[in-house]
Amino acid sequence: MPGHTAPTQAPLPPTAPAENIQGEQGVASWYGHPFHGRFSASGEIYNMYNFTAAHRTLPFGAHVRVHNLQSGETVDVRINDRGPFVEGRIIDLSYAAAEAIHLVGPGIGLVQLETLNATLVAGPTAPPGIFAVQVGAFRQIDNAERLRERIQVRFGHVVIQSFDRGNGMFHRVRVGQESTEEGARVLANQLQQAGFAQEIFVVRLN
Repeated sequence: MPGHTAPTQAPLPPTAPAENIQGEQGVASWYGHPFHGRFSASGEIYNMYNFTAAHRTLPFGAHVRVHNLQSGETVDVRINDRGPFVEGRIIDLSYAAAEAIHLVGPGIGLVQLETLNATLVAGPTAPPGIFAVQVGAFRQIDNAERLRERIQVRFGHVVIQSFDRGNGMFHRVRVGQESTEEGARVLANQLQQAGFAQEIFVVRLN
């Protein structure tokens, strides 16, 4: 989610996302208000009662079957947003999708992802991806601009994306325009080694 959080009972151990999206396992969360009725990263108006989800690197329009590994339930969703930008989480479900597999109560759960239209993700007709590395999100744009100035001296292209979370404006700092997710991960490692961020997220821009 774009910075989404949800109440939890007991935290699950962080799970590193698998490099292969097919069968990716990790923690799912969900989001509803105050994002309902606001623009998603794809440009759609987010409707918490539709079966959609946010993922950091799957292309918009990807259809994913989400398997709740704790209950055995599944739900099919369409990716139309970016997130979650919380370490250890791999997908942010809409309220309706989370309710369908009983994640609304606990807030998070361990899931496995199955891409249903895999040719959109990795097939010969798949659209070329544009990937960047998110190194921070700030309430104060001055802080975002200072970080941008520091990074672009060494790493070049840096943009600030401003968005309304419903509880105020936030400003994301994103570095690079890589043509592959692998290239973005290399850049992410370089940024981390240079000390520009502790939590970094590779995100698809299209």
